[in-house]
Amino acid sequence: MTILVLGATGKTGRRVVPSLDALGVDHRAVSRRTEIRFDWSDRSTWAGALEGATAVYLVPPALNLEAAEVAEFVPQAVEAGVRRIVLLSARGIPADDGRERAVRDSGVDWTVLRPTWFSQNFSEDYFLPEILAGEIVLPTGSKATNTNATNSNYGPHPFIDAQDIADVAVAALTQDGHAGVTYELSGPEALTFVDVVARVGEVSGRSVRITDVPAADYTAMLVQGGIEDAYAEVLTMSLIAILDGHDAALSDGVPSVLGRDGRLFGDYAKEAATAWAIPERG
Repeated sequence: MTILVLGATGKTGRRVVPSLDALGVDHRAVSRRTEIRFDWSDRSTWAGALEGATAVYLVPPALNLEAAEVAEFVPQAVEAGVRRIVLLSARGIPADDGRERAVRDSGVDWTVLRPTWFSQNFSEDYFLPEILAGEIVLPTGSKATNTNATNSNYGPHPFIDAQDIADVAVAALTQDGHAGVTYELSGPEALTFVDVVARVGEVSGRSVRITDVPAADYTAMLVQGGIEDAYAEVLTMSLIAILDGHDAALSDGVPSVLGRDGRLFGDYAKEAATAWAIPERG
């Protein structure tokens, strides 16, 4: 078995790779910056990455809702000899999503992972610049009003640790019994954004306030930051669903696959504390 790991420098991919190393499983880790390049926007890189691969950890193009690349890649992967595909999807993806459909219709063993928002969104990207600036901006939901970090009206969400996603992916890639299954993945506890900034403050000493803006303004902010319009709208609506309390449910995918609960946000925060460290004045 040779496992092709797409997005090998991303949040989950760079955690899948050392786990495969530890198991002694042959694998090829690729990204736009690896020796064997893989670039979703450059189809000439696909064949070289796929050569000899029998399984794929498929991480779709980032910040892009288009399914065209995945729909084209999957048949090419199968033709190249891939017989198992594990797709990183997301909670709340519609049933007719083209990326999931391409994998399910591939004719080979497939597993779909549907995780919640990553805990690492607070320490590795997305919310990190805002935490360092002392203010997280969120789209106004029906329950949230202009507020500060003491407001308790926000709904909770079970943020998941990227390592837990990676561990489930490795199990699905290397073990039998996961074919044809869609796993809903979440952390073991649901926290509000107020809870999150409190835990960040506990380990870093930072004071982070929360500010709400109209949904349209939030979407425009994302687009200005380089996110394509359609994806920016999806992110905005996803956050509004969280803030309004519609995305608090825990999922049992992690314990059902791994036989243990996922990592608590507080434990993640202790490990990630250096990302939020306040620079010393000298």
